[in-house]
Amino acid sequence: MSARVLVGVKRVIDYAVKIRVKPDHTGVVTDGVKHSMNPFCEIAVEEAVKLKEKKLVKEVVAVSCGPQQVQETIRTALAMGADRGIHVEVSGKDYETLGPLQVSKILAALAKKEQADLIILGKQAIDDDCNQTGQMTAALLDWPQGTFASEVNIEADKLKVVREVDGGLETIKIKLPAVVTADLRLNTPRYATLPNIMKAKKKKIANVKPADLGVDVSSRLEVLKVDEPPQRQGGVKVETVNDLVRKLKEAGRI
Repeated sequence: MSARVLVGVKRVIDYAVKIRVKPDHTGVVTDGVKHSMNPFCEIAVEEAVKLKEKKLVKEVVAVSCGPQQVQETIRTALAMGADRGIHVEVSGKDYETLGPLQVSKILAALAKKEQADLIILGKQAIDDDCNQTGQMTAALLDWPQGTFASEVNIEADKLKVVREVDGGLETIKIKLPAVVTADLRLNTPRYATLPNIMKAKKKKIANVKPADLGVDVSSRLEVLKVDEPPQRQGGVKVETVNDLVRKLKEAGRI
């Protein structure tokens, strides 16, 4: 099959790092902090590579938006098995305010330019937890979408997606081209081996700017203030139900 898959990969603060708010409360501290690929994006890359290994798709293209450092994230995707990368250069204030809508516009424009048949994204990023990019991208392209996917199978010109929903699992069939967002149980991402890491250094990463795609990345949102969550107060043990009711009354809860 000659299908082409675009996979979005986002550079985020590593999940093991303790997040610190800037002293001026304009955001979180990112300088000198370890970054890595968003875990849900790793799952998306793994699924795309598995589809290629099954010869269901021909090419896997990893896409990331941001400053020069995001090329490290793209290289990780290439080491996992993606064929080539696209770095959409966004820096400075534009990068700080880059949100799901702007990224969706970029992905939609790239999908048309690259003649992609499938877009696979992580269902959300662990930094902003928006869970919006996949849905917005599908809307902009007017493509079907299979969100929160725990199983994906290509059947001719259709995609069979098992979705994780509140009531359990839902199985849908959608026509290609389509957008899929990966949930936690879709697969277990592979570790990039040293030989593949070395091979990834020779794979091509194209550089484009949002303006080249006809996309305006200016944000309509303004962050007023970022605060750390309040510290949780220590709990107390009570001997009886009456003591519990009294404590709740004293705290103004009832």
